[in-house]
Amino acid sequence: MATWCVRAIRQSSSIIASPSLVRATPRLLCTAAHQKSSVPGTEEENGTPKPEPSAAEKAFIEEKTQLEEQLKDVTDKYKRALADTENLRQRSQKMIDDAKLYGIQGFCKDLLEVADILEKATESVPKTEISTANPHLKNLYDGLVMTEVQIQKVFQKHGLVKLNPDGQKFDPYEHEAVFHAPMEGKEAGTIAVVTKVGYKLHGRTLRPALVGVVKAP
Repeated sequence: MATWCVRAIRQSSSIIASPSLVRATPRLLCTAAHQKSSVPGTEEENGTPKPEPSAAEKAFIEEKTQLEEQLKDVTDKYKRALADTENLRQRSQKMIDDAKLYGIQGFCKDLLEVADILEKATESVPKTEISTANPHLKNLYDGLVMTEVQIQKVFQKHGLVKLNPDGQKFDPYEHEAVFHAPMEGKEAGTIAVVTKVGYKLHGRTLRPALVGVVKAP
């Protein structure tokens, strides 16, 4: 019995290791691959037309298109609203900044009259009378000069600058011509006389200087 079993095992081993069976295996694989490739593919590979979409699919596609258009329209309106809001914010910020800079404009205009009076008062005092021989007038004059100097310092601190354009070119944005007259030795269009000084507040003309302008003969 044992001898028969050993013989059966040897025969089966020889069949498995047979060269003909080994050679047949690749041929079988190629045949299977060929059969697999010859199986009909999808409709697109065979060139057959796609089936018409159903009514539900058409409704879905139409609804999708409408939603995409609505989304595009809403996005465009949102961007426009953002731009308008930013422009409004910038304009509001500029108005706030201008209010901070020029909020004292009316108050400054009223103080300019005080500065003009102090200037005229100091100019009206004869320089020959200002001496130790007349101490009361000298002290009064010195007090007026000190007050004028101090008020100009306050003006400059708040951005108010005096304009005294004597000898400069006439600028209609900063000067106001009260008369024109020919003058020898001076170029036409220049300022010959300043009858009243002007002022600028943070670069903006608060009061133009009143001037006399040289004209061509």
